[in-house]
Amino acid sequence: MDMQNTVKGAGKISGIALHTGARASVRILPAPENTGILFRRIDMPGAPEVKAVVENVVDVRRATTIASRTTGAFVVLVEHIMSALHALHIDNAVVEIDGPEPPIADGSANSYVEMILSAGIQEQSAPAEYWKATAPIVFEEGSVMLALLPADDLRISFTVEYGISPLDMQFFSCTVTPDSFRKELALARTFCPYRELEQVIAAGLAKGGSLDNAIILHDGALISNDGLRYSNELVRHKIMDMVGDLFLVGKRVHGHIMSIKSGHPTHVRLAQAMSAQEKAKNN
Repeated sequence: MDMQNTVKGAGKISGIALHTGARASVRILPAPENTGILFRRIDMPGAPEVKAVVENVVDVRRATTIASRTTGAFVVLVEHIMSALHALHIDNAVVEIDGPEPPIADGSANSYVEMILSAGIQEQSAPAEYWKATAPIVFEEGSVMLALLPADDLRISFTVEYGISPLDMQFFSCTVTPDSFRKELALARTFCPYRELEQVIAAGLAKGGSLDNAIILHDGALISNDGLRYSNELVRHKIMDMVGDLFLVGKRVHGHIMSIKSGHPTHVRLAQAMSAQEKAKNN
């Protein structure tokens, strides 16, 4: 029987936040069984917390934002931390953050993976809980399609296309395990089409963005300061984001998700449908 896990010690990283451009620090701390993932805003009076569950999602534009309806705490861009926690089977943790947004690091989830592994993983006494499909979930929105089928593990098959160059039509499929996540997904960095930069900046976002932490799609090329880490890095990053967004169901996820051109809005919509299916099963 798989058991729940937390971290053994406290890991910490600091750096620039992608959207606010402010310096931020994050610590991941141990938590008791059945706690789930809590984000704690230590910069706010009383250090209020917000639980990382789909019911607390309040914004999905360019990132996934969660907020507490009672404490006023909110955190922007939780998906990279959540993906690392999900993939490494950390069921319970407190994520302390000294601002509204965690550091973007190099634009991938790798810094959070390394932080968790450095802190160590502690097995706990309660059995791990899994979300498992009782029926397929399928929906389409324009050119976006998502389908989730029952499976005994977490597998994601993903296609992206941005219509800028042949390089941005990419496909990747993998079974997500701690090992495969580290090797195949964790290093994939965030990206943005150049044509969207103006509207992103006009919205007051990406103040901390640079070619050190993002890939830009421009004029038929993929541009970054140190080249590509994978030939299909864009789609691998999208899968990494999805692993984090799906963990908002509050349990480890088992299922085969097939996606065409999905993003945070449809990932969260899928997580909402998954949560509804779970509640219906338990009633």
